[in-house]
Amino acid sequence: MLRRMSLAGGALLLALAGCAGNEQSAANTLPYPPVPPPKSESIPKPPVTGTPLIWQPGHWDWTGSAYQWTDGAWVVRAGHGSEWQDGYWTKVDGKWSWVGPHWT
Repeated sequence: MLRRMSLAGGALLLALAGCAGNEQSAANTLPYPPVPPPKSESIPKPPVTGTPLIWQPGHWDWTGSAYQWTDGAWVVRAGHGSEWQDGYWTKVDGKWSWVGPHWT
């Protein structure tokens, strides 16, 4: 029984060490800080207008040296896709680049 417990304990330690190693290596691959979580915001009633509007949620955008929060706003519906995509980092040809928030 003691041998089973020590084997299980060893397996658990190896699993935990592997998880810690994966988190550390993932953090080392992105040279920029992770995107902060979205801020909580209340969506106000849309303004009265004859032009169709759509709510563009608040979002973080990369300024080149830090993230900057842009509050949500009602924007003209025309020309926008149906879904909002937050900004994210992607690796292209071995270089990291920021894909800004946008409509898809």
